[in-house]
Amino acid sequence: MVVYLIGAGPGDADLITLKAVKALNKADVVLYDYLANEEILAHAPETAERIYVGKKAGEHYKTQDQINELIIKQAQQHENVVRLKGGDPFVFGRGGEEILALMEHDIKFEVIPGVTSAIGAPTSLGLPVTHRAIATSVTIVTGHEDPTKAESQVHWDYTADTLIILMGIGNIKENTAQIMKYRDKDTPVCVIESGTLPDENVIFGTLENISEKDIKTPAILIIGEVVKLYKDIYNY
Repeated sequence: MVVYLIGAGPGDADLITLKAVKALNKADVVLYDYLANEEILAHAPETAERIYVGKKAGEHYKTQDQINELIIKQAQQHENVVRLKGGDPFVFGRGGEEILALMEHDIKFEVIPGVTSAIGAPTSLGLPVTHRAIATSVTIVTGHEDPTKAESQVHWDYTADTLIILMGIGNIKENTAQIMKYRDKDTPVCVIESGTLPDENVIFGTLENISEKDIKTPAILIIGEVVKLYKDIYNY
């Protein structure tokens, strides 16, 4: 038995990797997330069981512990189990927690990378998160940290030229207020809603006013001069 932890990519079903498709082709069961495009499930055999274990802000269908238990249970019953996760399993995808659970039960696993929305969404728009002249570094940070931690690891004093925030819309006002302690309030910001999907939408603003915009999830925030560069390139 083997469990494949697969990154489904940023949204567009065509952005899944060939290696992921090959693993799906032989799946006996697929456990998939809210952010994994359901079109990707067509790569699994018709006989494969499909189990939704999605987690959405404020609407958790299953806890992470329940998901871990379900993966283990399915692995003990089937030869090829696919755990399909939005983006990349190891970029705020909690894949690390899942492989630790598998290791505790001596279950073989393989991790297949996916295109993280942090890079895939802006790249699909033509927004370069790095640029030799203005941005030589990128930091990707969660905007929704584990609330059970005794102390926050996110201090918002990052010095990277480009700052990309995932899962940060619910806390956007608080997060941008913290960032403005270290960056100018007029720093350009853009939000990409539903990146790479047909209903994709881009919203521009600054650190000072982006929280006042009407933003729908799922969405990512990109902060830095690359946003101004993008607007200049495409005459926004």
